[in-house]
Amino acid sequence: MKTLKDLNIDNKKVIIRCDLNVPIENHTITDNTRIVKSLKTINYCLERASKVIIMSHLGRIKTIEDKNNNSLRIVATELGRLLNQEVYFCTWEEDINKAIEDNKIVLLENTRFFDLDNKKESNCDEELSKYFASFGDVFVNDAFGTAHRENASNVGISKYLESCNGFLIEEEVMNLKKLDDPKRPFTVIMGGKKVSDKIKLIDKLITKVDYLLIGGAMVYTFLKSEGKEIGSSFLEEDYLDYCKNLLSNYKDKIVLISDNFIEADKCISISDMSKEDVGFDIGIESVKKFIEVIDKSNTIFFNGSLGFVEGGYSYGTKNILEALNKEKKLVVIGGGDTVFACNELLSDNNFVISTGGGASLEYLQGNKLPGIIGD
Repeated sequence: MKTLKDLNIDNKKVIIRCDLNVPIENHTITDNTRIVKSLKTINYCLERASKVIIMSHLGRIKTIEDKNNNSLRIVATELGRLLNQEVYFCTWEEDINKAIEDNKIVLLENTRFFDLDNKKESNCDEELSKYFASFGDVFVNDAFGTAHRENASNVGISKYLESCNGFLIEEEVMNLKKLDDPKRPFTVIMGGKKVSDKIKLIDKLITKVDYLLIGGAMVYTFLKSEGKEIGSSFLEEDYLDYCKNLLSNYKDKIVLISDNFIEADKCISISDMSKEDVGFDIGIESVKKFIEVIDKSNTIFFNGSLGFVEGGYSYGTKNILEALNKEKKLVVIGGGDTVFACNELLSDNNFVISTGGGASLEYLQGNKLPGIIGD
């Protein structure tokens, strides 16, 4: 892997592709983790380069209205605050070369605005890649969150400039490699909504792990495959056979929940579920059961919230995160919703946190990430 230390950027115009795709509600950034994680690379370049040009996407752009709701202008303000210096925000309609000439650091508008024109950014359009490359002398890709995607602003631009990876990508890959040969017992805690979203990851990890603890809405498809009553909880009927076979083949590794919250203050056993009940979070006994496994594990990978956190059902996720935070062992948190929950529910932690949800999962599945330069 080619890193920033391998590239001479002294007095050059450096383009950095960051992942500044932060959550925004009511015109307020609710979690600036991805901006903070980009600072090491940005500061390194500011100290050496003549100009720093930053690019990023924000959200998905399918309509003109999406453009209005996904401008990076608010991110430029927050980045300037964190850097303690002005960050010039530049729209695609401005004279970009003039903006770069007049300012030390420039944040360009959302790269996915070009997706309104035949998805040129997402499809790695050659002319758009050349256009992006024209703004600088060298290119640094530090957007691990999009490293699994072949876009004009990460893969395309690297074809036309001398390029390397930033410190964040270097750190992310180094941390995830720790799971290649983990200190055992190795436990994976998996939540989220759909089994269908996690099949490739489960299939890749199940032979490597000592324990797989399953929560979130996806657990109900597993429970149903065992013939248990799950009421009106979320179910993927097409994956019942998959879950049944997995449980049959790896019954000594897989741990399912035994109780759940069907209301904010009502926790019941799975065996007591009625046809009208809906499970929203793992229960008190399930948390205890999960913690028993955590206590005897030495490496833990946590992906996916264990309950409907955004709906106020955070008991399971919060208690498991707190239990993990007390342990002096390797804990890797991967996946956007898990990272968000971690930041929301804990004031401080000693975890290894991966910012790139989809990219992290693709890497752990053994897939090549096109955005990693020199991989």
